[in-house]
Amino acid sequence: MEEVPCCHCGGFFVPSPKHKNQIYCMKPDCRRAKKAAWKREKMRTVPDFKLGQQLSNKKWAKANPDYWKEYRRENPEKTERNRQLQIVRNRRRSKKPNGASVSDHLVIAKVDASKPNKFNPIGQYYLVPMIAKVDALKVRIFEISTGCQ
Repeated sequence: MEEVPCCHCGGFFVPSPKHKNQIYCMKPDCRRAKKAAWKREKMRTVPDFKLGQQLSNKKWAKANPDYWKEYRRENPEKTERNRQLQIVRNRRRSKKPNGASVSDHLVIAKVDASKPNKFNPIGQYYLVPMIAKVDALKVRIFEISTGCQ
């Protein structure tokens, strides 16, 4: 049988006669890459699979609430790398159609960003998320007079 190049490592291998369209070799790294590619495609094309993965991730996060805090504490170099990459992602996201950027220093969240506003916030508003891909939330804001108990 003829050798073919692996899609992941580029090395040549003889495909299994049982799997005629085999494009990944049997090395552990290549098998992981194959599984990751399959999962990406499944997440992109099958809504139920994606929903199941999201629910599973939420369940895991709830069972391991301090995992990321510990991870960042134990891996400061990876934490700093992620912060730098987040700046790059923010810049890409902030590009206007004509190529100009809104700001070079956009951040995800500011703890002390609130300031008093001089407008009356009573009425109906839509809260539109800027980062997470979720639906907008319609809220109504009412004034509660100080005389009511």
